[in-house]
Amino acid sequence: PVSVERHTYSNIKETGYFTINHINKEIYKQAHQTSARYNKDVSEFDACGLTPELSEIIKAPYVKESKIKIGLRFIEEQEIKFNRTIIIVGEIVEIILPDDVVEMDGYVDIEKAGTIAISSLDSYHATKRIARLTYAKPGIEPKEF
Repeated sequence: PVSVERHTYSNIKETGYFTINHINKEIYKQAHQTSARYNKDVSEFDACGLTPELSEIIKAPYVKESKIKIGLRFIEEQEIKFNRTIIIVGEIVEIILPDDVVEMDGYVDIEKAGTIAISSLDSYHATKRIARLTYAKPGIEPKEF
């Protein structure tokens, strides 16, 4: 919700760009700390011990310590009237990731990248793939590969 000052939201509206950066085990505490309400004149990168990484395409910084980085251009916003929350829709215009996490078929192995998952606002989890399944089609049982 934008019922209080939201610097990230303001930055997205001002620049027209934003980034999504996967969190890994090495930076989860710093990443968690970025959710603190810092004053507008305080850099979250500096305050949390992370390094900004700039791109020639995206007008918003990536987190250098992140292994999988997605750059997006702002497309639109939608307000959920029930709780006055705004959902931001973006178009992916850049993806930065190590070559060794992309399989021959294009599958991105997030475990190999060290990506971790978040539940709720404060719980961090290591991921472990259960299986990869064939494309779902009506009447055909998916198979593992």
